[in-house]
Amino acid sequence: MTPDLFADDSHNWFVPSPARRPRAGSANTASGAPLTLHQHIGFQLGWDHARHGVAPPRPHTLEPSPLQQGWHAGLACFGTHRPVPRRAVRQWLQLRLQAWLRGLNVELLHITPNHLHQIEVSVCPITREALGHAGEPAAAAAINRVRHDAGYAAGNLAVMSQRAHVAKAAHGFGTAWATAQSLQAQDQAQLGAAGPAATRDGLGAAHWSRLAVLCSFVEALPHEQACELPLVVLPPNRLRLFNPAQALQVFISRQLLSAGWSQRINALEAMLPGQPAQRAFRSFFQTLLPRVLEAKGSIGAQESRWALEDAWGHPAVQQRWTRFAQGLTPAQCEAVMRQATAGHIAPEGVRFESQADALATEGWCLETRGHVPHELAGDALAPRLSAGSPTLH
Repeated sequence: MTPDLFADDSHNWFVPSPARRPRAGSANTASGAPLTLHQHIGFQLGWDHARHGVAPPRPHTLEPSPLQQGWHAGLACFGTHRPVPRRAVRQWLQLRLQAWLRGLNVELLHITPNHLHQIEVSVCPITREALGHAGEPAAAAAINRVRHDAGYAAGNLAVMSQRAHVAKAAHGFGTAWATAQSLQAQDQAQLGAAGPAATRDGLGAAHWSRLAVLCSFVEALPHEQACELPLVVLPPNRLRLFNPAQALQVFISRQLLSAGWSQRINALEAMLPGQPAQRAFRSFFQTLLPRVLEAKGSIGAQESRWALEDAWGHPAVQQRWTRFAQGLTPAQCEAVMRQATAGHIAPEGVRFESQADALATEGWCLETRGHVPHELAGDALAPRLSAGSPTLH
């Protein structure tokens, strides 16, 4: 990511904001031996359970561990009578516990209960099934690390159904896209024949296409390749966008989800660099628009989102988009978004800010594939401390 793109009623970041790390003292055990970073995180997690009045699962309160020590230390500080916490706080503690047990990093400067609340959805973006049906585990909501080689960090999380979450597993863009193409080929070969559509791990070709495009948002792709991908799924709230061409694709598409899009599109076209680019854009948009309007009718917001995604599945729309987008450089894609935001032609809630590339994945722990580093707790642990948590000495 390089700039920040916030679109529609959601925030999608095209390049993250810098996170300044506060200083903290070294953490030691009661015996004086230095704590590892994993041990310190466990202690802090137990402390935060006590601070919010949420008891950890019973085995963790009975068996000796850094989490148990933090839990008892927190109880001694805060007492046992605490206000009932919000559901988002419980989710936040549960997410951190699951991550700690697997040795995965949670970047606590930005991953807060409020952040989890902001990325909540009622419908899975991959399967389009309603989430949270009682008695249907496959439809339960799951927080997914879109990029599997990164930790739980701002810009890398999306909520989807448990079914999609399990199928995605460690897949990234490349393997998910190959799976989608393979299933599409199988469906084409069976065209006209009786029998169900091809699936893999319970998902069909359309589902895998959405998974692949979702993964592509957080992977730096060659510009030409990013221009060739259809927007078959809009990025969920707070997902980070790495590729300028896709950021522009999302930016333009979301104009159609709010009133006043016609004037904004005309103004955006005038900002494009030169008449060839403007003609290519007009050809693309005039191909996309009828398919979106034809499907939308008087339907609601969720169905309008699906209509927009489905319109991108039409070959002519994608061909004309690719021709237009490949005529621009990544820098020109960014410049158009920046100028559009500065000119106040973006819908409400859209803004664009330039940030440094080096900050795009700060806190993602890519060097350890998302896991907590094997090191002693020290100055680097400060961002993991939440308000009210102790520093051990």
